[in-house]
Amino acid sequence: MRFLCLSNGHGEDQIAIRILQQLQSQAPNAEIAVLPLVGEGKAYRSAGFDLTGPSKAMPSGGFIYMDGKQLARDVQGGLLKLTWQQLKTSRLWGKQANASGDKSLVLAVGDIVPLLFAWLSGQPYAFIGTAKSEYYLRDEQGPLERTGGWRAKLESSSASIFLPWERWLMGRPRCKGAFPRDRLTTKILKRWPISAYDLGNPMMDGLEAKNAVPAIAQQATQEGKLKLLLMPGSRPPEAFRNWELILEAVKAIVNRERERGLIFLAAVTPGLDREALVNALSIHAWQPVDESELQAWGNWRPEEGLIFGRRQHRLLLSQHSFGDYLQGADGAIAMAGTATEQFVGLGKPAFIIPGEGPQFTPAFAEAQTRLLGPSVILVEQPSHLPEVLDRVMNDPDRLRAISENGLLRMGEPGAAARIAAQLLRSQD
Repeated sequence: MRFLCLSNGHGEDQIAIRILQQLQSQAPNAEIAVLPLVGEGKAYRSAGFDLTGPSKAMPSGGFIYMDGKQLARDVQGGLLKLTWQQLKTSRLWGKQANASGDKSLVLAVGDIVPLLFAWLSGQPYAFIGTAKSEYYLRDEQGPLERTGGWRAKLESSSASIFLPWERWLMGRPRCKGAFPRDRLTTKILKRWPISAYDLGNPMMDGLEAKNAVPAIAQQATQEGKLKLLLMPGSRPPEAFRNWELILEAVKAIVNRERERGLIFLAAVTPGLDREALVNALSIHAWQPVDESELQAWGNWRPEEGLIFGRRQHRLLLSQHSFGDYLQGADGAIAMAGTATEQFVGLGKPAFIIPGEGPQFTPAFAEAQTRLLGPSVILVEQPSHLPEVLDRVMNDPDRLRAISENGLLRMGEPGAAARIAAQLLRSQD
């Protein structure tokens, strides 16, 4: 059995990897090829998958849909040539699959681009629709009010967030399954002759804690102290601009909280320059704690990250404790895409601040509030966050609704295994 996986983005690569690993576990003899359509495929290589065609990082980082200037820069950087080469690679793979006589399947992860490539391969295919959700247009109560340009009007006038040509591709006989990201989207797609399956969202897989949170955070939990997750995003230089905005919000919070000590858990990707993050902390009056305090915590290992203090408050900065920090935090100050969705899926509130982009723009932040509903609280200015934080975190009914909403919109863990099993059944 042969699989070709096409994906178009960092988050999509991660989702694809989870499913491919489950395919390897459930079908050890499967032959798997991967072709990331955006970026250099570093995540695939780290997971042990070899790339089957050309890949290249573009100036936009993959966010060409958010700004026409970003698209122009990518075209100048060779986007059209790269896309043509990748299309030829996927079609060649399809011809080789026919020649081999083996059963084959193209797995498209992301949006219409990998879906179209999968169809053009000439092989059976399946679609993991990570980019779109009916929650952008409606919730369980009905349509949402929207403002915006032609794209918003086009989507709102459609019977589904997936436009007619996308539904056409999902409805072809060669499409062995469409796997939307939530139950509501699956329900809407089933209005057409589409084999849509509600098996959950692979984003919620692999978030287990590894007991890397030090004693100070564990003690804070016992004492009822608030723990806030800080997520600036993953792509420089935007992530560093986001970090500055987040630290402005943190400054406003600690200036207001003069009685109780708060714990801030900064979960940052290994791809960001830690020295730049630390320099920004120093400017905002955060200083490394002394050696005696580190020894008092007992289980803290320096390789796990750094710990800073400002009066009675503590800030933990780690590039290797993502799952632990997500699980351990009570709320998040977030300027990220996938990571925010994962945090919300754990049933916790995320406070988001619009940035300059190219990803986390005001338009992206507004769309995220529709996607994730009451679990996301949009705060226009960092200085406004202390008041909003108090209002939300001291409202038990609201926190209960946020917890229920997170599970509804993001689903339970284990989706990758369920999807892999269905993909294998489709080949019987």
